Amino acid sequence: MRPTTLPIREALIGAITLLALLFVTVAIRGWRSQRSSGGSSRPTIGQLLIGVVVNFFDTLGIGSLATTTTAFRTLHMVPDEQLPATMIVGLTLPVVTQALIFITTVQIDPVMLLLMIVAAFVGGWAGAAVVSRLPRRPIQQAMGTALLVAALFMALGQLGLMPTGGGALSLPPGRLALALSINVLFGALVMVGIGNYGPTFVLLSALGMDPRAAFPIMMGSGAFAALVGSMRFVRSGRVVWQPAIGLTLGGVPAVLVAALVVKSLPLDVMRWIVLAVVIYAAITMLRSPTPSGNQA
Repeated sequence: MRPTTLPIREALIGAITLLALLFVTVAIRGWRSQRSSGGSSRPTIGQLLIGVVVNFFDTLGIGSLATTTTAFRTLHMVPDEQLPATMIVGLTLPVVTQALIFITTVQIDPVMLLLMIVAAFVGGWAGAAVVSRLPRRPIQQAMGTALLVAALFMALGQLGLMPTGGGALSLPPGRLALALSINVLFGALVMVGIGNYGPTFVLLSALGMDPRAAFPIMMGSGAFAALVGSMRFVRSGRVVWQPAIGLTLGGVPAVLVAALVVKSLPLDVMRWIVLAVVIYAAITMLRSPTPSGNQA
């Protein structure tokens, strides 16, 4: 084990934990300030079940924003103008749980993990002003088509008709530089509501990495982004607390169960699951209507 392994992992885990504690403090204050306006904050069985389902599949790499949006809109649980704040706040602690589990248990070069998380943040920050002005629909169509092509090659590899990726847990300098530059782009695309789970799986698999190595990268980036964003949302007063609490209380146990599934799967089975995730992401992008806001 290299000397940098323990400090980097500990630093990431410590930073996420401290931000999570700060978020919980802010969330409790926000909940208390809105509780006086009346209404129940105790989640219904349906809201808890939504939390279980969306976070279970999120831990497998499917993503949770699109599925939560669909559920809440179909059941008319949250007004559209309060949907982003409610979802992000409710899903924050589940994604923090994912990040802590996968950063702790999945073996990956810690320097690469840190750099990939930073690259996604740089992309989100630096690209927000530029990418957010681009038309979302053409980007979705291009990304969806690219993911379907990538899924085809992944399927051929799994069927033994061409090479399949690899099982590496780190990248040499040249490939790492390529991965970082592309991850900056993925971070920027998040600003127009295009999820990075499927593209990240394709990127790392194409570079020869074990697809499980994508999980700490995706969940670590998601945790930092959700924690920072959710505290802003709480202060905005636009959170509907009943379904948000349902997402959290149903989601954290679901994450724990799903994480055990991910960690126990053999590499070949994991590749088939990644293939399904990539196809799902592609179809979601191609079929997604153009929304009024930046929801995803």
